[in-house]
Amino acid sequence: MDLLFPFKWIISLVLVGWHSLFSLFLDPDAGITWVLAIMGVTVVVRAALIPIFVKQIKSQRNMLAAQPELAKLQKKYKGKTDRDSREKMAKEQMEIYKRTGSNPLSSCLPLLIQMPIFSALFFTVSDAQKDHVVGLLDTKLAQSLSHASLFDAPLKETFFGALGHIQGSSKEALIDGANYTNVLVIAAIMIVTMTVSQFITQKQILAKNQNPEVQNSQYMQTQKIMLWILPIVFLISGTSFAIGIMFYWLASNIWTMGQQYVVIRNMPTPGSIAHKQREERLAAKGKLPKKDAPAIEEAVETPRQRVQPVGKSRAKKTTKN
Repeated sequence: MDLLFPFKWIISLVLVGWHSLFSLFLDPDAGITWVLAIMGVTVVVRAALIPIFVKQIKSQRNMLAAQPELAKLQKKYKGKTDRDSREKMAKEQMEIYKRTGSNPLSSCLPLLIQMPIFSALFFTVSDAQKDHVVGLLDTKLAQSLSHASLFDAPLKETFFGALGHIQGSSKEALIDGANYTNVLVIAAIMIVTMTVSQFITQKQILAKNQNPEVQNSQYMQTQKIMLWILPIVFLISGTSFAIGIMFYWLASNIWTMGQQYVVIRNMPTPGSIAHKQREERLAAKGKLPKKDAPAIEEAVETPRQRVQPVGKSRAKKTTKN
């Protein structure tokens, strides 16, 4: 049973829909038409993930707010390696996560959700190369996608695949109407662009949207490691991705960069550089909300009448009356 079949069917539906739209004014068999259709899939997927992204941002903020408590907890159990201490620490740590509504894996959530979608797109394109029907992607459209090229570089080709064609042939790079030198150039540019955009996106968060007080926390150390790991993953895995597939990831990274810019600019983490910059912008426009003044008696307050104490003799006289 193909577990990806529901995802592949949905992807084919969206892909064919965008392809039909762009075919109204572009050549249906042209590579640019299919590239735009693939990027259209990215737009639909990322738009659908906006609620998940908002939840991710909230969870990350809560995670930062929980860092002081987590630091105290680590200090409390520092040097204690026995099983009982480890279990107590893990339990208390989970209680902090639950109470603050934070999740240490929140930064990876959108990426994990996208993996089945990306895999479905990967196998949909792969099946199209074999003229296999997938959902609404019928035989005619599958053949069109399979033979589509951009600057004589087939969208189905990969960096390593083109390298193998060139090394295994004594002829020029133009083989069977496909320019594999162009494939190498386009794939290399795509891989580098994907890697750099991923790095910039992560760096953007660490440089501007983090509170300096938690820079040395375990959470921040993990984020700094991820800053380098994810781009390296893109750099290595990208050599095995078809050019058409790489357009999905590139469009996704560009979307993420734009989305992060909007969030960091308008909803920055309190105490971060971005938060100070936002307050400066609001102050320049006169829109910075005034802080509540302490509850002190106002100068214009109406003077209160002093209550005269009642003497004992006067109190007795009043009682008799």
